[in-house]
Amino acid sequence: MNTPPPPCTCARVHNAIFSFVREFIPIWHSRRCTFYLQGAQRSSNLELYRIIVMLLIIAHHYVVNSGLEEVMSLQPTSSKSIFLYLFGMWGKTGINCFVMITGYFMCKSSITLKKFLKLLLEVEFYNIVINLLFVLTGYKSYTIKEWLMILWPIESIGDGFVSCFLMFYLFIPFLNVLVQNLDKRMHLCLLMLCLFIYTILGTSNYIPVRMNYVTWFCVLYILASYIRLYGLNWKGKSINWGIMTSLSIVVSMASVIVLLFFTEYIRKTVPVFYFVTDSNKIMAVITAVCSFMYFKDLQIKQSKLINVVAASTFGVLLIHANSNTMRQWLWCDMLDNVGAYVSPYIILHAVVSVVIIFILCILIDYLRIRWVEKPLFG
Repeated sequence: MNTPPPPCTCARVHNAIFSFVREFIPIWHSRRCTFYLQGAQRSSNLELYRIIVMLLIIAHHYVVNSGLEEVMSLQPTSSKSIFLYLFGMWGKTGINCFVMITGYFMCKSSITLKKFLKLLLEVEFYNIVINLLFVLTGYKSYTIKEWLMILWPIESIGDGFVSCFLMFYLFIPFLNVLVQNLDKRMHLCLLMLCLFIYTILGTSNYIPVRMNYVTWFCVLYILASYIRLYGLNWKGKSINWGIMTSLSIVVSMASVIVLLFFTEYIRKTVPVFYFVTDSNKIMAVITAVCSFMYFKDLQIKQSKLINVVAASTFGVLLIHANSNTMRQWLWCDMLDNVGAYVSPYIILHAVVSVVIIFILCILIDYLRIRWVEKPLFG
């Protein structure tokens, strides 16, 4: 019996291109797709997690985008400084959590043109509207070149979250092909290799590891997809992720406090956020994984309110961290965080500011979804 000849190279290329197009641009069924799974309902436990993560990211920006770090470094072990260091230490951990949520669901879903366009147009909408408001109010003026840079959604491939997240999103169809064709052992080996390079070596400080968020998000995708496909346990036994989350939070906070007092002792500035200073650092990864596992298994009732609020969390990020101009206006001019530091009400100022910013941004993005996104995309 004659075996059929292997397909020619042109045929294989044609099939590969057709498979990609079918994976990436299935417009004919995009209306049935949700952000998670086709036809699936948002899980309120992970949506609640998304809300908490965004609050932590705003708190991080309250400290690092306002000039407070310079003031705090003058009295690193004062009660105000310790509170603010602990209050604002979770931003990079929050990035890990945010991307892991995406990876957990998208590894069994598919990217559509509609999904990507919604994401891209949301970024462009806030870039245009926010900067146009600055111009109309006379706060800032832009040259034609600066407007072109505002309209171009990719600012940096190195460490800009929004730009890197957009680029990472385009990798998802290829990452899905990878993780769906790996067995459990090979998937785990790939994950361990990536974490060894980026996290173990990246935390050791003996071998320089240059961070690139696009690549790191792909590592997080491999991690989240492993959790989705195989789960995490120790020798077949379940783990109490509530306890593990608490321990990881305590260790992370302790690392900051120890480095703060070390700074005071040696009279030199050291990176007090070292173990959580970037998303690949060991405690940023451990805390993100433990907390993700805890909320993934958390049993709560489906809540429409939680789901609606969580749907606007990415919009919260795009609004309050839109640009350097926004950061200057929000944290320095509007809220005057540095001025509030000398006030006895700095803790109240920090907490209330974060909550109010979150609520206002949620309301703004809810209106955008209702009046702009839904008319455009249905």
